[in-house]
Amino acid sequence: MKLGVISLGCAKNRVDTEEMLSLLTQEGYTLTDKAEEAEVLVINTCGFITSAKEESIDAIFEMAQHKQTGKCRALVVTGCLAQRYGDDLMREIPQIDVLSGVTQYDTLAGAIRSSLERGERAQNTERNNAFLHCGRVLTTPKYSAYIRIGEGCDNRCAYCAIPLIRGGHRSRPLADILDEMRTLAQQGVKEQILIAQDTTRWGRDLSNASLRHLVRDAAGIPGLDWLRVLYCYPDETDRALIDEMAAHQTVCRYLDLPLQHAVPRILKAMNRRGDIEEVKALLQYARERGFALRTTFIVGFPGETEEDFEALMAFVREVRFDRMGAFAFSPEEDTTAALLPDQIDESVKQQRLSRLMALQQGISRELNQQRVGSVCRVLVTGRQQGAYTGRSQWEAPDADGLILFDSVRRLTPGEFVQVRITGAEDYDLRGEAVEGDA
Repeated sequence: MKLGVISLGCAKNRVDTEEMLSLLTQEGYTLTDKAEEAEVLVINTCGFITSAKEESIDAIFEMAQHKQTGKCRALVVTGCLAQRYGDDLMREIPQIDVLSGVTQYDTLAGAIRSSLERGERAQNTERNNAFLHCGRVLTTPKYSAYIRIGEGCDNRCAYCAIPLIRGGHRSRPLADILDEMRTLAQQGVKEQILIAQDTTRWGRDLSNASLRHLVRDAAGIPGLDWLRVLYCYPDETDRALIDEMAAHQTVCRYLDLPLQHAVPRILKAMNRRGDIEEVKALLQYARERGFALRTTFIVGFPGETEEDFEALMAFVREVRFDRMGAFAFSPEEDTTAALLPDQIDESVKQQRLSRLMALQQGISRELNQQRVGSVCRVLVTGRQQGAYTGRSQWEAPDADGLILFDSVRRLTPGEFVQVRITGAEDYDLRGEAVEGDA
């Protein structure tokens, strides 16, 4: 039976999808990328902010049409939106046959079987804390994979619904993580990326464990060329972690530290911990060690004045992040921030977002121009605009720009090559491959 899957949202959701695919292919399903041919269609949804919810709903309705126009016999909805709004979805969208939350994928095959054989609609959003041991069907290129090291979150940021959806933080056992990483490395996965809602909290609920220890153990896995760490929390990231990452040639010098704002009053209202001046000193320390700096910000949080926003802009001008993402505040149901006074008009939020991103665009181009003439090790990812594409250790997949370069030698995605940077754009770089040991 043919199975089609749409995976929406973040990299953590992608790992859920890959585990789900492993479970279902073990049951005999054959994957297809043509929705009109799929007899079972799965939409793994995102429910983080309003725009993500709308995208998920649109995808459900689009796929539901294949019950009339295609071969679809079972429409399956999983993921964060299903976990949070399962009752509403089952009531409002009768085309849904099976609905599963974020920790019930081991029961999915049985629920689909019951739907196909007996026409039963099934819903399961009872959350559990177990980590699956089922393998994965990678949806990333064969040379790169995300490694989930934890689930849930204890930070309780005022704007965020993730704890409501995925529960409190729990660390995945160290042995499980390292076993998976070794297996993937043996299969040719050269870049492995540690992810969780908060990677820096990993090990807090285990004995004698911390992210620093995990990085040390993982960095020496045979066959692993690049180890990358994403989603670090500001007040749990310290110089010892930076030093540990810098001590290993296999660890990418890339610090992903989502700050969300730079004004203490706004950070307090967001229920974000940490002193912004200490964070600034940490960022400077990481930059001196050769790290690229990435962050994200929220604009238009309730009570943010024009003065607050200008202070955020000044902070961005001072730090000069290599990579920066931003989004306008979205009031999410059942979160503290949704009930705060002084909500900001949507037009003001969008205007501030545009100003902030325009500022970062200029900073990004200037920093890219400073790399012209340098040579860096690049992971080849494909071809685009008649050139090869790739990333250095300072570009993360799915988030940052690319390096587009020429080569007289035929290259294969997944191999490494030395590239001299010859040109700079706002987010991408131009270059040419050079002879030498990569």
